[in-house]
Amino acid sequence: MNILNQIKSDLFGMQDAKYKEFHTKLIPTVDKDTIIGVRIPDLRKMAKELSKNEDIDIFLNILPHQYYEENNLHAFIIETEKNYDKCVEKINTFLPFVNNWATCDSMRPKVFSKNTDKLIAEIEKWIKSKKTYTVRFGIECLMTYYLDKEFNEKYIQSVCDIQSEEYYINMMRAWYFATALAKQYDSTVKYIENKKLDTWTHNKTIQKAIESHRITKEQKTYLKTLKRKDN
Repeated sequence: MNILNQIKSDLFGMQDAKYKEFHTKLIPTVDKDTIIGVRIPDLRKMAKELSKNEDIDIFLNILPHQYYEENNLHAFIIETEKNYDKCVEKINTFLPFVNNWATCDSMRPKVFSKNTDKLIAEIEKWIKSKKTYTVRFGIECLMTYYLDKEFNEKYIQSVCDIQSEEYYINMMRAWYFATALAKQYDSTVKYIENKKLDTWTHNKTIQKAIESHRITKEQKTYLKTLKRKDN
């Protein structure tokens, strides 16, 4: 049995019908008939083993994949790549085929954290893409790697400048700003005070910040006063 058939066989062997029913509701952009119903820990374990297979590039080069779990498996295999340049190359090949928030958000290569000096150039390209989940992935990388010691306010401005009607982009923008409020409050709150974001993202940012345990009670009280009613 070749590697492609073996992967499909193994995935269906781990199928959980109840999990499929539950998970399908969380990813409405994905055709339910393409969801097998395999839990994430099982996929990560499978990806770790497959990454050692000398034929794995056959699977990685067959895009688009048929099943949602194949996309997640692809993402998790990329995560295991220890060479930064190869990792970025694989991600750039894969990103145009990502079609849902779950696959997008779960892909966090460890090698990125050690190469933030080079990664920022890729992020600047991703957030300018016309592909929804490429943009979302870029914003998530800014949120994950550039709100602590690598922080620069220009990155906040970059996310602010993104103009989109896409729900999954603006939800990630709100998530970014809520996280930025938790980690870099003084630099971030002025974007809310000055109404730099569209109304929906502005209000969603405040909602998510108020739900956060990392925002102080006083900050939450103040943020509530900044909610907008304009359309």
